[in-house]
Amino acid sequence: MAKHRCAILDDYQNVALKMADWSKVSGDLDIKVFNEHLGNADAVVKALQGFSIVSAMRERTAFPRAVLEKLPDLKLLISTGARNASIDVAAAAERGIVVCGTPSA
Repeated sequence: MAKHRCAILDDYQNVALKMADWSKVSGDLDIKVFNEHLGNADAVVKALQGFSIVSAMRERTAFPRAVLEKLPDLKLLISTGARNASIDVAAAAERGIVVCGTPSA
């Protein structure tokens, strides 16, 4: 079975892989951390081709309908925090993309 590809976005402090125990999913995921902001919509689409999981840092990277429609492999979009105004949740639902957030302390 092929591994899922997971993108962690906007980890400008390079701490994402240190702040959680990834060992339980490391055998199932190929994880790529993007430390720099990806930029405009075209750059986001280009960088995230083939990823089925994306972990977004708050509202730093937008996922409007136009971006989601160009990411056919995306199945799970995770955001830090309970809400993310830069994700078009309706468009994600139409495409079968699960959107979820993380609780805050």
